[in-house]
Amino acid sequence: MELLHLSALLAACLLLLTAGVMLYRRRRRSRALAAAFPDAWLAIIRQNLPPYSKLSPEVQQQVRGYTQEFLYDKNFEGCGGLTLNDEIRVTIAAQASLLLLNRKVRCYPNLYSVLVYPSAYVAKTETDQESVRLGESWRTGAVVLAWDSARHGAANFADGRNLVIHEFAHQLDQEDGASDGTPILAGRSSYTAWARVLSREYERLRRRVAKGKPSVIDAYGASHPAEFFAVASEAFFEKPRQLGSKHPELYAELRKFYQVDPQTWV
Repeated sequence: MELLHLSALLAACLLLLTAGVMLYRRRRRSRALAAAFPDAWLAIIRQNLPPYSKLSPEVQQQVRGYTQEFLYDKNFEGCGGLTLNDEIRVTIAAQASLLLLNRKVRCYPNLYSVLVYPSAYVAKTETDQESVRLGESWRTGAVVLAWDSARHGAANFADGRNLVIHEFAHQLDQEDGASDGTPILAGRSSYTAWARVLSREYERLRRRVAKGKPSVIDAYGASHPAEFFAVASEAFFEKPRQLGSKHPELYAELRKFYQVDPQTWV
């Protein structure tokens, strides 16, 4: 009987200890996110992310807030000899925040680590072959990026190519457990229009690529519906006027999902 009482007491103490640790962590996180945004970080965003200056003060505050949350919650790892610094972390986090604006969503809840290489890296494929890559998004909680491409994508925000937007669009796509080009949408009724428009535009791109015709949407998007969503997101943020003119229904669906209109940023 005494052993049962002792076991129950130990279990209760363990529960209290766990609750105390969780409460401490929540309070520490709340204090960190409530702290003033460092001037040095803001200087990096202004220097490396041209659209920031075109955003309203309210949306700029969202960028800073998501950037701060991202940097607190996510673990960065330098790979291939890269030494991490604030410019790398802030530039990546600020770009990733653009996909979350106005949507009142958690900051990539399934993501734990960002692995950053200095440039293109070699990875093994499923068939154990080597493949040169600039980035990857894993459903297991990691994003891999080549820093030189991530930095260029931020600085040149008009060429339709942005590695961070591409890989973090994959993260959004994968939040429901599938990498199929359909992220979690606002409501059940949204899925019908999304499927109709994006499947039609995907097939349209496939036909253009097969005929060697150019498109505002990168040809890589013709390889899979998940890649189509990722490259369409790149075009949406970086070539909004061209995408809106050439593919108005696609632009409208992406604007409805992302809750921003990048045409006002140009």
